[in-house]
Amino acid sequence: MSITNQLTLFVDVVQKGSFAKAAALHDMDNSSLSKQIKKLETSLGVQLLNRSTRSFSLTSAGEEILTQAHILIDTLSDIHSIADSYQAKPKGILRITSGMFFGQQYIQPAINIFMQKYPEVKITLMLDDKRNDIIADHYDLAFRIGKLNDSNLMARKIANMHFALVASHDFIKKHGMPSTPEDLLALPAIIYGNGDVSLDQIKLSTEPHGDEQKIHKMKGNYKVSDVRAMVDAVKAGLGYVMLDLFNLEEPIDKMGLVPLLTNYKLSTMGTGIYALYPHRKQTPLVSEFIKTVQEYIGTPPFWVEHMPNYKQLYK
Repeated sequence: MSITNQLTLFVDVVQKGSFAKAAALHDMDNSSLSKQIKKLETSLGVQLLNRSTRSFSLTSAGEEILTQAHILIDTLSDIHSIADSYQAKPKGILRITSGMFFGQQYIQPAINIFMQKYPEVKITLMLDDKRNDIIADHYDLAFRIGKLNDSNLMARKIANMHFALVASHDFIKKHGMPSTPEDLLALPAIIYGNGDVSLDQIKLSTEPHGDEQKIHKMKGNYKVSDVRAMVDAVKAGLGYVMLDLFNLEEPIDKMGLVPLLTNYKLSTMGTGIYALYPHRKQTPLVSEFIKTVQEYIGTPPFWVEHMPNYKQLYK
């Protein structure tokens, strides 16, 4: 194994905080990875890690070499990016991560289009509603929904959020149509929650078409981590929900749903749908795939049509 590959393993061990996790990342066993780190230390003539039974720490030499290893890996990545830019067609490997529903509903169709156009490209797609560490897990591209909070990543917005409050016809027959935020908050809600993410707040204007807004806490007996299960529960009349229109797979009238409080301004609270990547220089592969996703979903995205006259609602 080359010293460059050994340095990459060394960086991953430190970033993951574990030999086992770094070994799994490279599809290796622990002993093989440990041997490569020892060979690296022998080749360099210094000890990089202080090891104990259950943990390790960087030596002074290890700290300095880690900094230079990051620079080397980034430089090699830039070299590959330059070489890729001279290719007639995108080639290489693209590792993508996305939330489960968004990935199934929108990223997979874009992959179908992309791989038919560029058959030499290899793609790995990881669908997980819990956010992966893009840099540590070596992803080239991530699709994220919500607020941006990682300054180490470059971001490109691919769509605005289009929030709506909806419930089923049966739910309205049982509870009545709410006419104010207070009426709505008295009703049971279905809340999306996954890990440290809990979408249990809505920000509505205090008066119809007003500018002043207030954040309200939703209350409900059902919290769910899957978008399709959430929508099924709404259709079954278990509660109302605040969702983005990308959560709808077809028009709301076909789903037996109705919008609520459409004469109140509903804030997106600084959220959006983003493509994130770890380097300032987009590779042609990353750039072309983002373009494919953007073309597939459209501008504005086609899911806005799932709620008739949405542009005139929630203002």
